[in-house]
Amino acid sequence: MWLILLLILTIVFIIISTSVFKWHPFLSLIMAAFGFGIFSGTMSLTDVVSAVNGGFGNTIGYIGIVILAGSIIGKFLEKSGGAFKLAIGALKIVGKKNIPLAMSIVGYIVSIPVFCDSAFIVLSPLSKALAKTIKISFAVMAMSLSLGLFITHHLIPPTPGPVAAAGILEADLGTVILLGLPVSLLGLVIAWLFSVKYAKKIQIELEEDQHPEEDQKNVEHKKTDPDPGEIYKEENKSLNAFGEGPSLLKSLLPIFIPIILIILRSVNDLPSAPFGSGNAAMIIGFIGQPSVALLIGVGLSFLLPVKLSKDMLSSSGWLGEGIVAAATIIIVTGSGGAFGKVLQESGIAEVVKENLSGAQSLGIWLPIIIAMSLKIAQGSGTVSIITTASLMAPLVPSLGMDSPSARALVVVAIGAGSMIASHANDSYFWVVTQMSNMTVNQGYRLQTMGTLILGICTSVFVYFMSLWIL
Repeated sequence: MWLILLLILTIVFIIISTSVFKWHPFLSLIMAAFGFGIFSGTMSLTDVVSAVNGGFGNTIGYIGIVILAGSIIGKFLEKSGGAFKLAIGALKIVGKKNIPLAMSIVGYIVSIPVFCDSAFIVLSPLSKALAKTIKISFAVMAMSLSLGLFITHHLIPPTPGPVAAAGILEADLGTVILLGLPVSLLGLVIAWLFSVKYAKKIQIELEEDQHPEEDQKNVEHKKTDPDPGEIYKEENKSLNAFGEGPSLLKSLLPIFIPIILIILRSVNDLPSAPFGSGNAAMIIGFIGQPSVALLIGVGLSFLLPVKLSKDMLSSSGWLGEGIVAAATIIIVTGSGGAFGKVLQESGIAEVVKENLSGAQSLGIWLPIIIAMSLKIAQGSGTVSIITTASLMAPLVPSLGMDSPSARALVVVAIGAGSMIASHANDSYFWVVTQMSNMTVNQGYRLQTMGTLILGICTSVFVYFMSLWIL
């Protein structure tokens, strides 16, 4: 039982070092990897170093380009005004009477390549303008956007967390997307319902408008329906240097083309070989590789600026900013891979199988519970996902989850569990509350309660999926 006790102590170390001492997750995870290997008693010092190096390198080799490319796409979408264009497009599609639903949809789409905290900052001015214009509590708009962003941030690649988990668990990225989509769409409905049914009961006082004479003019003309185009121009003045942003189609292409290509490759690899075995299948197999598909997305993102300049592609430009944003996630993911490899080489899977029969009976609830516990304890959803994937990597065979579809479902389960729940130790909690002028108490009633319900409901849905898949 020493290995199990050591594992518990290691998890406690990761939680305390990241949440109490505020250490960088890289330091916590890499120390956990070396510490567990050294004190396990089952590995030589040379084996520990080999496992750390191998786990780190193999994991980054699998997902490094994917995370990097996804971050660059997100940065171009954010800087070019593409995110705002998606918001306007969603408003026009669902209609002015369904503006909260539009914000949830926008959050759901934008957070696929853009980090949810950055996306919330970018889109929050638009949601404030809409809340003022249609005269509803800003709590509705804030939670529609926040929860919409939160869903895909945890469930749909190429968001870094799910990509990292897929790399550590050696799960097919296309299968992860296919299984994650229905779970995320359920989450989207729950996010919208929570916002319009519960959040509307809580009033958030926004700062005074800087143009009271315009507000008075709107009242006199009984202008209650917002014009998306006017709001876009007013709230997006900083983008005038680049025009009014890209078209809706251009904004969608860098997000959905890579996803479609990755899914096509997964379909192409089915035993039935739906695309045959000729040149078409070979081409799909190539361009559907996650790294290739995301690089194609990067190329499409270069079409987003009205005029692509060499400065945008420099180390200090948009491209450089995207690379810097991805670096931390890649390093943390590699550290998680190193930790997972050490666990695998230590032989802990056999110990769990022999001594903790209850773990096997938990089935798909085991990764959900671990991810939930880590999320609540240390705050970061991405760290929770990566650490849980590292813990699950050596266990999936003994738990009967070794098939390609089962591994992909474990990734989705980890994502669902890591949504429970965003509170004061989560940086996103403070981004949402501060940008939305919420009190801490309102933050708990809205952001924490919303993510708690969202995580529980999606986790239950994953469980029912597991009855069919496992």
